[in-house]
Formats: sequence, C-alpha cells, structure tokens
Amino acid sequence: MIRVMTIEDVRQLLKKVTLERFFLRLIEQLKSDFARWPEFRKSPRHAIQSSDGIIELMPTADKEYYSFKYVNGHPNNTQHNKLTVVAVGQLSSVKTGYPLLLSEMTVLTALRTAATSALASQFLAPKGAQKLGIIGTGAQSEFQVLAHHYGLGIREVFYFDVDAKAMLKFAKNLEPYRLKLHPCKEGRSVLDQCDLITTATARPGRQKVLEADWVKPGMHINKIGGDSPGKTELDPRLVEKCKIVVELTEQTRHEGEIQQVDVPLYAELWELAAGKKKGRESPTEITLFDSVGFALEDYSVLRLVHELATDHHLGHKLDLIPDMVDPKNLFGVIA
Repeated sequence: MIRVMTIEDVRQLLKKVTLERFFLRLIEQLKSDFARWPEFRKSPRHAIQSSDGIIELMPTADKEYYSFKYVNGHPNNTQHNKLTVVAVGQLSSVKTGYPLLLSEMTVLTALRTAATSALASQFLAPKGAQKLGIIGTGAQSEFQVLAHHYGLGIREVFYFDVDAKAMLKFAKNLEPYRLKLHPCKEGRSVLDQCDLITTATARPGRQKVLEADWVKPGMHINKIGGDSPGKTELDPRLVEKCKIVVELTEQTRHEGEIQQVDVPLYAELWELAAGKKKGRESPTEITLFDSVGFALEDYSVLRLVHELATDHHLGHKLDLIPDMVDPKNLFGVIA
C-alpha cells in the first residue's frame, strides 16, 4: 500500500501543523539535507522542451530514500486558466525499491522553493533585513513572502507586477498575515525601498526584470522565476556585479542567469549549509542566489510530508503495488 497525498490532504496537513511550523521545519530540513550534499546521488534534471514549454523529471537519492518529481513549465498556460507549473512527486525506499509516498507537488514545489529562498537569504541577506521586495506576484509570490516572514522575520513588503489583477490577488491573500504591504508602480520603485528582493516571473526569453543601475550596494537577490535555456530575468551587467551562489553548478550553467555571462561562482548552497564557506562577508557586496530548483529540495519536502502525514494519519492508502503471498505468481493477481 502506498500513502497518497492529494491537494486536500496537503491542505489538512498544513492546517494541523500550521503554515509557520511547516515552513520552519522545512527550512531546517533543507539546511540539514544540503549540509550532507556529498551523500546524495545528483544529476541535472532530464528535460524535454517544446514550443509551448518544458517538461522535466528531477531525481535524487541517498542511502535510504529515492525521490523524483515530474514537473512542467508552460508560461502561456495562464491564458487558458491553467497553472504555469504543475507537479507530482514520489518517495521510495532504496532498500526495497517500493514506493512509500505519492504526492501532489504543485503546492509542495511552491513551499519548497520559498523555503530554499529563505534559507539562502539567511546566509546572504543583509544583517537585520526587514524589507522584502518582490517583482512578480503570480503563483509563487505569497509563498516567498511568508517563508521570509517566518524564516527571517520580514514584516514589510514592496511589490510590483505588470498584471494589476495579480497584485490585487497578492494583497488579498496576504491580508490575514498583518504584513505592511506596499504596491509599487514599477520595478525600480521596489528596489528603492527594500533590503532584499525576489524576482518570480514566468515570461520566456531574455528579460531585464532588474537593471544593473537599480541595485544598490548591500542588496541580496533571490532569482527564482521559471527557468530554462534561453530564459533569464536579470540584466547581464547586474549578474557580473554579484557574488553568486547556486544549487548545482552544472544545471545552473544551463538554465540560470549565469547562462548569459561567463562569471566565476562563489559557492554552491550546500557549502554554506555545511559551513565550508561563509555567506555574506561584507555589508556592501551584492549577493545573488541564482536558483533554478534542484531535486534535493523535492527530496526534503517529500521526506518531511511523509513523516508528518504518518504522524498525523493523513493521506490515503492505495493498492498501487500488488500485495503478494507468492512473489513469483504475479499472474495470480489478475487470474
């Protein structure tokens, strides 16, 4: 029997645990897993691109668990009332190969992406940062804000999107959390006010969501918008100014901001988590977490959900694997 977590199951889990406690546990789980980076089997994700978008498989494993995620990125889906990103994930036992958990990953991907950004910000954001900027108030935006609220104590948010309806949605969703929300008329206005910023846009092609001249010394940038070869968010001149941290160098060179400029990298995120390298070293340096998402993050959230769902007796047990008395008599299942 496999535990299956539906959208409703995840909603009930967050209700029982609370979003704050889930984010805090997930940030710690990510930090712990990144710190033991050498224990994981790693590879860039397998991607198939089309004129409409990209479909990917993201696998990784340690000695105990294997996980993978199926995920897409289709920027034009919103024109047809469909999500840009949807995902399904699985956690399995390495010892037996048996699946343990099959879960929705659309919501969990947003949660783990935001928690990873908050983890990077803990290492790289200016000391005592209180003002978060966000450009792009689509599906990922509220998750990013709340991860930073719980993980760093952020209480003030400046935001902008080219879609006015998305900005209204963003403000309405965050109203219960008693944050100070400041809508801005353009991206540059966001930069003028904040200590750290997240860019979360999905528009394909080479974009300049942030211009090099807008960014002041001491800023930290989380770049998390949908990634693929040929898709970028930042002015190349800005990337050249930054102290850059990535997840997996090989993957980010292919999909991240650093695909457009040949610049040296400071570290991979695991090196900060493991204490191999320091995070922010100067109050004036501009830091960039060039995030494209990596399979270890899916592993972390699936493992946490599996643990919490088991503890709280949530999810559905489904017979997706034959329960055999005689493992050599598979035909007997259908005879």
